[in-house]
Order: sequence, then structure tokens, then C-alpha cells
Amino acid sequence: MGRATNSAVQAQGNKPKPDTGPYIGDVMLHCVIRPDDFKHTQAVIVSGDGWNMCGHALLHVGPGWFFHVAGLHDRPRFMRKEGYQHYLKENEKREIRRTMVHILDIFGAHRKLLDTVSRQWLWLMLPNNCATLVEQIVQAGGSRAGLYFNCPNAEKFAP
Repeated sequence: MGRATNSAVQAQGNKPKPDTGPYIGDVMLHCVIRPDDFKHTQAVIVSGDGWNMCGHALLHVGPGWFFHVAGLHDRPRFMRKEGYQHYLKENEKREIRRTMVHILDIFGAHRKLLDTVSRQWLWLMLPNNCATLVEQIVQAGGSRAGLYFNCPNAEKFAP
């Protein structure tokens, strides 16, 4: 195999593999969210998939940013409004409710979001799930809102 052919084969092997599953959002490499975006914050609850009867929680911030975690050991994902609609359709989910969350410390919530999206998330079903991600960010912003049972579909996200 010649040098040019070998380089082409190696370059092909280094390309990222296409995501073949349904759309779950994108990994945030550079955060463009500002602390002021936390003046409008909502906990969004959508239906679960398959065996998941508890539903799924996402954080909606600012004019149209959605954040959530959907993998067992994956980085949290983000979506814009259009991506959120695509996510609902492709994953056959429906929005159940949105709850406004008052953030007292927008800088604290912003710091926690930046920290959260930069790390792998270890999903442990009920003790460390999608609802926990939303809770940790809003509580870092001074809110007491959360879920007692960590089952978004069964209870309201409230203080």
C-alpha cells in the first residue's frame, strides 16, 4: 500500500461515525448561553419512551435553548427550538407540561450549566437521571424547585 493510499485509509478511519439513532440533541462545545438567559427558565416534562413511564425532563432557558441528558454515560445535550420539535417528532414524544422556575442567582445557574455540559453524566436511573440534571442547575441558581420522587410524569416540578 502506498503512502498516499495509507494516509487516505487512516483519514477515513478518523472521521466521526454518523449518529444512527433518533435525534437527542447536540453536544455543546462552546457555550453561548448568557447568565441573563436564566431570567426565563422552565422545567419541561415530555413523555418517556418504551419502558420509561416516568417521562423525561429538560431544562428550557432563554429564548429557545433546551438542555437534557439522555445517555447512560454521555454528555448532556442541547437543542434550539427547531431541534426540540425535531427531537419530539423523531422520538415519538409529546410535551406534557412546562413549569416556570424562578432563578434567584442567574450567575450560579449559569456556572452550573457550564460545568454540567462539559462533563460526562453518569445516569443511575432514579437517583441521578434527567430530572436530577434540571434540579442541580436550577438549585445552583437559588431555586428550591425539584421533584421528590425523581419521576417527572408523576409529579409537578415545584419548590
